[in-house]
Formats: sequence, C-alpha cells, structure tokens
Amino acid sequence: MFKVELDLVVRDLKPADLTSCSWAGSDQHLQGVARQLERAQAGDVDYLAVCTRANIPIAKGGVDYRATEGAGTLWQLAVHPALQSCGIGTVLVAAAEQRIMDRGLRWAELGVEERNPRARALYERLGYIAYDSRPDSWDEQAPDGTLRRYETVCTLMRKHLS
Repeated sequence: MFKVELDLVVRDLKPADLTSCSWAGSDQHLQGVARQLERAQAGDVDYLAVCTRANIPIAKGGVDYRATEGAGTLWQLAVHPALQSCGIGTVLVAAAEQRIMDRGLRWAELGVEERNPRARALYERLGYIAYDSRPDSWDEQAPDGTLRRYETVCTLMRKHLS
C-alpha cells in the first residue's frame, strides 16, 4: 500500500485558473464561473480554489453571500474526479465556512442533488442538516456543444458555524 500526501493551498480562484479547470465542467460551465469571478470582485461571492504545490486547482467552489440573508450559500463545489474521496472536499468546505465566519455570518447553506448520495454523506459528516428540498434546473452543455435544460431535485442543507 502506498500513501500519498498532498500539500494543499486554498486561495481565491482567478480567471487564469479556468484553463486548468476543464475537469470541472463544460466550456459553458466555465464561462459561468468566469461571470461569478466578476461578482467576486464586487464582494458578492467568494470563489475558492484548492491547489497543489504547483498552484494548479484540483478543487473549486463558491460562497454566495446574496442568496440567503444571514448565511453564506456554498455552490458549484467540485473536486477533480481522480482525487475524490481523498479529503479535498473537506478542505474546500472548511475554507468556505471560514470565509463565511470571517464575514460575521454564522450559517452555511447548500443544496445537494438527491441523485448524489456521496456528496450528501460528506455534508452530513461535516455537520450539515437537511431542512427542505426543491426542484432546481440549469443549462447544461451536451458533448456536441448544444445546450439543454438539466432538471433535478436538491436537498437543502444548513449548518450553524461556531
């Protein structure tokens, strides 16, 4: 058995990072992330990157401070598929929660697709509690480049930060 340790740094995601984030989604998704980085400049969101020593993002995610009054809403959380279940998502969520607390807020919220039990199990291990569910949808780019509407149901979860 081999053990690999990674030195990780969490920092703000930058527009120049997007070329290294193709693992996170389609071109259309990354264009949406670029728009969120503009909101980050205005202070409405934080958008984080978990990077290796080589300063290459291996996880990313945002915190929206306008979605729910008095809370930071985590969204678009993603870890490179080859590195999932290695604790990197936990590092990302902890950094996002710290950003929320740094703003004087004491609640973190997120929505997780009901079709994603692994992610929900992670959030439950991290102390998030389900309180509702709701339909959600967004545009998704197909492999041929066309856009289609993706529809799902998300479980809404929250955590009190102390």
